Amino acid sequence: MTKALTFLLIFFFSFLSFGQHQRDMSFKFSITPEMQEAFGGTGKLMVYLTLKNDIQPVRLSANQDSTWVFGLQVKNWKKDELLEIDANTNWTSTANWTLNNIPYQDYYLQVIWDESKIEQRAEDPYSMVTQVLKLTNEKPQEVSVAFSEGVSKSTLVEHDLIKKFSLESSVLSKWWGKSISIHAAVLLPSGYADNPTKKYPVCYSIGGYGSRYTRVNQIVQNSTMQTWWTSKEAPQIITVFLDGYGQYGDSYQLDSENNGPYGTALIEEIIPEIEKKFRTEGTPESRYTAGCSTGGWVSLALQLYYPDHFGGCFSYSADPVSFYKMQLINIYKDKNAFYNDNSIERPSKRNTMGEPEFTIKKEVCTENVEGYTNSYITSRNQWGGWNAVYSPRDKKGFPMPIFDPITGAIDPVVAEHWKNYDLLKYTEENWSELGPKIQGKIHIWMGDMDNYYLNNAMRDFDSYLMSTTNPKSDAEILFSPTSGHCDSFSIRTYLEAIQKQMITKPKRY
Repeated sequence: MTKALTFLLIFFFSFLSFGQHQRDMSFKFSITPEMQEAFGGTGKLMVYLTLKNDIQPVRLSANQDSTWVFGLQVKNWKKDELLEIDANTNWTSTANWTLNNIPYQDYYLQVIWDESKIEQRAEDPYSMVTQVLKLTNEKPQEVSVAFSEGVSKSTLVEHDLIKKFSLESSVLSKWWGKSISIHAAVLLPSGYADNPTKKYPVCYSIGGYGSRYTRVNQIVQNSTMQTWWTSKEAPQIITVFLDGYGQYGDSYQLDSENNGPYGTALIEEIIPEIEKKFRTEGTPESRYTAGCSTGGWVSLALQLYYPDHFGGCFSYSADPVSFYKMQLINIYKDKNAFYNDNSIERPSKRNTMGEPEFTIKKEVCTENVEGYTNSYITSRNQWGGWNAVYSPRDKKGFPMPIFDPITGAIDPVVAEHWKNYDLLKYTEENWSELGPKIQGKIHIWMGDMDNYYLNNAMRDFDSYLMSTTNPKSDAEILFSPTSGHCDSFSIRTYLEAIQKQMITKPKRY
C-alpha cells in the first residue's frame, strides 16, 4: 500500500513538473516606418532562440545544441499592419520541440526577415533584423518584436590599390533571361603606379563558401597585411578577388544546370575584360588560381577543367575532390547520407582531436529551415550550394536533391550526375590528355585532421596522382599532421607561393 502510494505521488509530481517546465510562444511582428519603403511583403521569417548571451543569435549556428531556429514562409504581409502568429502555427524547425511546448528556461531571441528568392537573383536581397530580446521564464508568452534595421552589407573600402570590377555577363543574362552582372575586386601590386609600362601576372582568388569580393578589405584593414602588401618585398602580382555570390549560394565559378554558365562567363568574359582594363601579361602561364575550402576546390577544378588557361593552382583544404568520400559519405554506393551502415549518424564536423561537433543530419535540418521551399536545396548554404552545382535540374526548375531532406535517402539517379564534377574521376578518365597539360601546375595543402573530413578524398586523389605514368605526375601535395581546416592558409601564403613558383622549379613534397 505504501509503495503504491509513493509511486502515485512520484508520478503526480512528475506530471506537474513537466507541465511547469514547458510553455508556448506567440508573436506580434511589426515594421518600423523607416524600414517600410523597400518592404515587399513576401518572404521568410526566421526566429533564432539561443541560451548564449555573448553574440547576436542570428550570427550563431543552429547546428549547435544551444541554438535553435524556426522558419515560416509568409505571403502578402502589409507593411503597416501587425503580423500575428500563434504558437500552433506549423513552423519548420531545428528543435525537437515546438513553439507551443518550449522548455522552461531563459532565451535570447532575434528574428530575420528575408525576401530573397532564386528567380529574383537579387545580389543583395532585401532583409531586416530585429533587436535581441531576452525572454524570461514566463508562461505563456506573447512576444512583440519590430523589424528596425536592415542587415548590413559589405562594401569595398577606398584604397589606391583596390579597384572594383563589374561586368554585365551576356552568357549569364541570356541563360537567366534578365540582366546579370558579375563583380570582383582587383588588388594592384605596390609597384603598379610607379611602373607604367610593366605588365603583371594575375592570381584569381576564390574565397571560402559564399565569400564576397569585398574580402579584399582584410588586406588594407589589417595594419600588418597593409604594411607587407605596400612594401617592395610584396609579390608583384595583380590579385582578382572573385565573387562567391550565386543564385543557390556559391556558384563555384563553373557551368552548371542550376546556376548557369559561370565557368564560361569567367573564361570568356571576365578574364578577357580584366586583361583589357589592367596591365597583365595576358598569357596562360601568367594566370594562377588560389583559395581555401570552397576556394581550394574551385582553384583546383579550374586548373583541371581549363588546363590550357591557367599556369598553376594553389589549393588549400579543398572541398571533397572525390564523391566516393564526400566527407564520410560514399555518394555512389551508400543508401543514406545521414546514417552509416551501423545506423549511427554521420558527423559533419570534428575538432582536431577527433571529437564530433555536429552531424550531417543536424546541418541539413538547419538548411531545411533556411530554404524558402523548406528544403536545403534553396538554403543558399553549404549543402544547398553543392547540390545546385552538382545536381541536374527538375521539371519545376529547381535542383534535384541528392538525398531526401528529411530521411537522408540518396537518389542514385542524381548521384550519377554528380560524376560530372568528381575531380578524381575526371582526372583518372582524362589523364592521357590532361596529365601533360597540368605538369608543374598542381600545388595542394591539406590538414590531416581537417575539421570536415576533407582529407579522406584528398588522400585518394594523391594516391592516384602518385600512381600515374605517361606522364608521371609532379603535383605537390602536402598533408600536415594534426592540422585542421585551412590552418596554414592566408592571402600572404599563397601569393608568396606563387612568387616562388614563378622563379623556381617546383619539387614534390
